[in-house]
Amino acid sequence: MDAAAAQRLFARIAGNIESVMRGQHASVRKLLAAFAGGGHVLIEDTPGTGKTTLAKSLAASIGAKFTRVQFTPDLLPADILGVSIFNQRDQQFEFRPGPVFTSILLADEVNRASPRTQSALLEVMAESQASIEGVTRAMDPLFLVMATQNPVEFRGTYPLPEAQMDRFAMCLSLGYVDADTEVSVLSAQELEHPLAQARAVASRDELLALKARVRRVRIADVLKHYVVELVRRTRTAPQVLLGCGPRASIALVQSAKALALIDGRDFVTPEDVQELAGATLSHRIVLDPQAKFAGASGASLVTDLLRDTRVPA
Repeated sequence: MDAAAAQRLFARIAGNIESVMRGQHASVRKLLAAFAGGGHVLIEDTPGTGKTTLAKSLAASIGAKFTRVQFTPDLLPADILGVSIFNQRDQQFEFRPGPVFTSILLADEVNRASPRTQSALLEVMAESQASIEGVTRAMDPLFLVMATQNPVEFRGTYPLPEAQMDRFAMCLSLGYVDADTEVSVLSAQELEHPLAQARAVASRDELLALKARVRRVRIADVLKHYVVELVRRTRTAPQVLLGCGPRASIALVQSAKALALIDGRDFVTPEDVQELAGATLSHRIVLDPQAKFAGASGASLVTDLLRDTRVPA
């Protein structure tokens, strides 16, 4: 698959998603960049903005197996990973895989589950495998976790630990669309939801070839140094308690490679890195309480770093 074919495939998938998700072009670009780059996505936004619909429309567009898990305080790790059940007929235990064994897993309101249950996702997100009862089971090569959480409601929630936040390649916020787009959403759903008409526009073989092609996109050494400089400066900023680690650098590079293919290029540019830096780095940054009280955020810090860091020619 060459860069032109990859661009056409991305355009088909994006167009199909945007026929359901109106007015979310920028978020769809980033979601596809994360997916093709092998990363997972956290969506933080208020109820009703289309977080679940975005996940379903992606799964429908690529014909992937989709599983949704509603995270609640009483959810157990076995409810996600699976459990062995004794088979009376065969007189032996057999493993019943949990919902994590899918292609696209929607972890809805992930911060409502206990830390013990949240930790069930750590291995599968980092290594695409699950170690259960002494047996390691591999995930689907297309495996993607899309998690959602409401950033303004904290009753009955458990904040995601830094180790888990670091396993999300990107954190997206959909936001509200403009008035005209919202009217078009109302019109599109008068008779039925657009998801009912969504059909797959990419085959599994095409998607696997696409993900393999992303890794062959070229990125110059000077751009690698640029990425590392941005990430390292998050660790030394005075208002930061915890900055981004090497996993953030890897996620930013892989996602930038995918974004280059989305635009039909076989090489990464500084603009690719800059477009994705906020979504890739912000959620990994832990600010000190005084900085947060003063109104600072991970996103504002990354914006400052992009402005102050020399861009390679």
